[in-house]
Amino acid sequence: MLPTFETERLFIRPRTMKDFEDCITMDRDPDVTKFLPGPWNDDDRHRRFLTERMTTDFGDNLGYWSIFEKSNPDRFLGWVLLIPHNAAGPDVEIGWRFNRHVWGKGIATEAAKPVLAHGFHTSLTDRIIADIDPANEGSKRVAEKIGFKPIGENLENGHLFLSYVLTRAEFSPHSSKTS
Repeated sequence: MLPTFETERLFIRPRTMKDFEDCITMDRDPDVTKFLPGPWNDDDRHRRFLTERMTTDFGDNLGYWSIFEKSNPDRFLGWVLLIPHNAAGPDVEIGWRFNRHVWGKGIATEAAKPVLAHGFHTSLTDRIIADIDPANEGSKRVAEKIGFKPIGENLENGHLFLSYVLTRAEFSPHSSKTS
């Protein structure tokens, strides 16, 4: 079972099927999913895709976490993932998706930090990767703020991503940037 985390403003717990409709609603916002290939406009395919993702066992200490406000614990803000990169590993990938109303408030950065620390403390990987659409300036800022550096491009299912990496040696759990 994945651990839960608390930060100054957030409660972060393993994602469950109770979060299904909140995830569907978030994904229906075209601004939220515009940089991500997926079945967002086909309700049946979207629901099957999400069900598969939510019931997959990604391995020990890997998976998705749902993010909630401490001050309003029923308010779903989004999620952070830590899964095998390109579905196969051995590298681990971090990613995030949040409702538009929390963009620009540091929520993604705050939520990603404990998940990132968990990834380095519980896995054998020496690096964690974030693949980000080149036009997604917000996600690029989050990645850079928590210490990731761009290393090149990655073509995944016909979609071009910029690959960012953070190594175990560069990671510092006590700051926004690496040490």
